[in-house]
Amino acid sequence: MSKDVMADLKRDHITKLLSKGIRIDGRKFEEMRPLTVEKSYIQSAEGSARVRLGDTDVIVGVKMVVGQPFPDTPDKGVLTTNAELKPLASETFESGPPGKAAIELARVVDRGIREGQAVDMEKLCIEAEKEVWIMFIDIHTIDYDGNLFDAANVAAIAALKDAVVPAKRADKGEDFPLPVAHEPISVTAVKIDGHILADPTYDEEVVADARLTVAINEKGNICAMQKGGEGSFSVDEVLKIVDLSRRLGAEMRSKI
Repeated sequence: MSKDVMADLKRDHITKLLSKGIRIDGRKFEEMRPLTVEKSYIQSAEGSARVRLGDTDVIVGVKMVVGQPFPDTPDKGVLTTNAELKPLASETFESGPPGKAAIELARVVDRGIREGQAVDMEKLCIEAEKEVWIMFIDIHTIDYDGNLFDAANVAAIAALKDAVVPAKRADKGEDFPLPVAHEPISVTAVKIDGHILADPTYDEEVVADARLTVAINEKGNICAMQKGGEGSFSVDEVLKIVDLSRRLGAEMRSKI
């Protein structure tokens, strides 16, 4: 049976269930899957965390090195985010250079952290225009069952909160905790046949008309948004997802 036929059958099954108010895994439309956060998972990293969101499993590590600042931000540290989608995590992932999905994941996580001002980058300046701390956030997938955006975001924030700047090792003074200032948490929802579903599984993502990820900080302010899929959202649907992100984001933040 072809993949297109399988996708059509899967969509038909999911939409029939949704019309009855039922999701394929039994959750309510606005309910997240179980979330667990384990910090200090990688001993060799400056900070790390493993997050399981349902059957989606990701590990994020933070590494710090001394380098030069960007010319337009001479007194601020540098942030670089990378994502690796391992073939062992899903049959849909392929080995080789980062594909579109990995690039989008890294950019969405990076944007939430950067625009949410999660880290006080000025405190990562060693000497303006000469030396700053460069912060690498590396995302690794262990198992994929949908919604890597939120799982990776939570893992990244947890890893940042776990991180210690290795100043002594670099002969730059005493070690100090990474200056985490805010905790922007993303919540992703999809639209299927007019229904808005939070924290989509892989099967729900495959048949979704559209996807929206909203990052909200602890004050309830929107930090970043990313829309995916060929479908669209009405203004009311976007506002609904924003409100959903505030509520669910607060719940997720409490577990970090």
